[in-house]
This record gives sequence, C-alpha cells and structure tokens, in this order.
Amino acid sequence: MMSKYQLKKDDAVLLMIDLQERLMPAMYDKDSLLKQAEVLLNVAEIFDLPVIVTEQYPKGLGPTVASLMSIIQSKEFQADVFDKIHFTAMVPEVKECLAQHGRRQVIVIGAETHVCVFQTVRDLLADGYEVFVPFDAVDSRTKENKKIALALFREMGAVVTSTETVLFDLLHVAGTPEFKKLSALIK
Repeated sequence: MMSKYQLKKDDAVLLMIDLQERLMPAMYDKDSLLKQAEVLLNVAEIFDLPVIVTEQYPKGLGPTVASLMSIIQSKEFQADVFDKIHFTAMVPEVKECLAQHGRRQVIVIGAETHVCVFQTVRDLLADGYEVFVPFDAVDSRTKENKKIALALFREMGAVVTSTETVLFDLLHVAGTPEFKKLSALIK
C-alpha cells in the first residue's frame, strides 16, 4: 500500500493541463501556480520525465503561458502538446501518448482544479494510473473550488502532495548534481 505514495522517476510523467494566457488572470493564486509549474518543468528535465501539455480551446483561451512555453522549448525534453475541447485531458490522443510512454505514475498540474484537472484525475484513476497532484501546482478561480477538488482527489485515491515533496521524492538522496540543481529551484 505504501508504494502508492512513492514516485519513481522511471515510471513518472508530468501532465500540465490548460495553463493558458487568457485563463491565468482569473486564477486565485496564479503567481504561485506558475512558479511551481516552472519548478516542475525543470524537475522533468533533470529526471528525464516525459511532459504532456494540454490546451483547452486555444482559439478562445489562447496558447500556453509564454513563460512556460519558453521553458518547454528550451529544455532537453520534448513535450507533446495537445489541443482539446473536452474538459478532461484524457482525450484519445493523450491516452495514446501516455500508453506510448508506458509509465503508470502521472504528476498532474494545471487549471482549473475543480473542472479540467478534476475530470482528468478521475479518468486517470479509472484507467489504473497512480496520480499525484501537487496542491501548489493547481488552481481555480476561487479558493473554495480548489479546496473541494483537492478533497475529492483524496477520496478518489489520488495522492495530494506538494511540489517540494515531488521533487525530493524523485531525488531520493542529497549530494548529487541533481540535488544541487533542484535545491536552487526552491530557494
């Protein structure tokens, strides 16, 4: 049972849901959300985690936030970016991408916690994935909606965690080159 709470870098994927230009101004705590998303993109690069990005109706909500997209484009990993109109990110193209990676742990970040993130977490769990949701890397327009969604994640069987917990769980040990890079990200 405790293995459910342990992230393994060889089995994890980062799924970034709908962190888009026109959606961010409405988020309750967007500055923290964007900061933690940046940290986790760097974590993904350091540990060679696949990155999957979704954009909800980009014609209306715009592209992924430019600061995040510039990180994605400048890093040593390739992110797969998918447009969608469903609230869940578990559209056929994303399901296929996840299957191709062959990893069973999904770190889910994004917006809105109680809509697209909620439906995605529910669908990932139904498909047998282990789901980790850093509370500080998801957001909604209201604190209450985020709080309700985080409680539902726990009830459904997802692991509600934090960005730092994800980082250190993947790291496992201090004194490595990865530790030096990562510890600089959270200062």
